[in-house]
Amino acid sequence: MNALMKLKTLLAGSVLLTILPGCTGVPDGVETVNGFELQRYLGTWYEIARLDHSFERGLSQVTAEYTLRDDGGIRVVNRGYDASAGKWDEAIGKAYFTGDSDVGQLKVSFFGPFYGGYNIIELDKVDYQFSLVAGPDRSYLWILSRTPQMDAATLEKLIRKAKQLGFATDELILVEQSARSTLEPSAQ
Repeated sequence: MNALMKLKTLLAGSVLLTILPGCTGVPDGVETVNGFELQRYLGTWYEIARLDHSFERGLSQVTAEYTLRDDGGIRVVNRGYDASAGKWDEAIGKAYFTGDSDVGQLKVSFFGPFYGGYNIIELDKVDYQFSLVAGPDRSYLWILSRTPQMDAATLEKLIRKAKQLGFATDELILVEQSARSTLEPSAQ
């Protein structure tokens, strides 16, 4: 390898090392919840609303299922129905706390060694029935519920909080959850 190639490789590696940690952070001015209890968060969550991203575009009936992994991490299974293709899409990943386990700040990966932030910024700490989750910046936002439908007052409260934190709530997509497809994920 010549000197120029070595320099380019070194620079590319340096850029990745400075950029990648930022992918697991919290948006400026946003705080994650304290007093988080993982055991109560595990299980199935329904996606009620989200900001648009290519990896979920066109999906309805989106769920996230969280279970413990043998290595102490969390197994993440995201599923959604793609009506245009007539099939379920599924992504399996893993998540780990970025600090203390009683703080709702995790990193999640669906693509090998690359992680993104999973930041719980609002949570029903009484019953663990709703959650507001941000990514590493304000272009990622999800409203999750333990049930396929969320009451209007709770949804409005979460949208109001997200708006106060600077998220583009006018761009939220309300996720269709009303009717389950006859093609269940396990039947694929």
